[in-house]
Amino acid sequence: MEIKPHFLSGVYEITLSPHMDHRGHFMRTFDEHLFKRYGINRNWVQENQSLSVKKNTIRGLHFQLPPYSETKLIRVIKGAIFDVFVDLRKDSSTFGKWGSIELSENNFKMIFIPRGFAHGFCTLTDHCEVVYKVDNFYSPKHESGVQWNDNDLNIVWPVSTPIISKKDGKLPSFKDFCKNYDGIHIDTE
Repeated sequence: MEIKPHFLSGVYEITLSPHMDHRGHFMRTFDEHLFKRYGINRNWVQENQSLSVKKNTIRGLHFQLPPYSETKLIRVIKGAIFDVFVDLRKDSSTFGKWGSIELSENNFKMIFIPRGFAHGFCTLTDHCEVVYKVDNFYSPKHESGVQWNDNDLNIVWPVSTPIISKKDGKLPSFKDFCKNYDGIHIDTE
């Protein structure tokens, strides 16, 4: 397992190391000792799985407000996605900046996204399955997001006409998020 820091502080790209033979492969997807060495071990309290049936489906950009902010550890077990994360941390030097990574069943990559980021993805294939761990419990009252196609964020998505939910279509703009919250304050963990 190889862990590399991303240009957005606190985000880590993780490449898994499958052991292959004539039967298929075996790989470790989590190692507490290794994660501790990089300072990214969390008390994972929930694991979620989503299925997106159609290519060009966008989910996001989602996050939870404090005190229910979440760290996420994301990987794809079927298909491929364009994964996006936006820094919403109030005192961050990269506030409002975004990063992306392709995650697929074939590239064996995961992404570690700390608290204070919005997260979303676009499916690059039909029948995508995404699995992710979180270090906080879901709280409907603290659920929030920003528009996937916000002009101020200027995210370059690999699709012009996505499939989105009605709920995601009504998320506020980045400007409205800033006006209402002025960023997410994250306590030291």
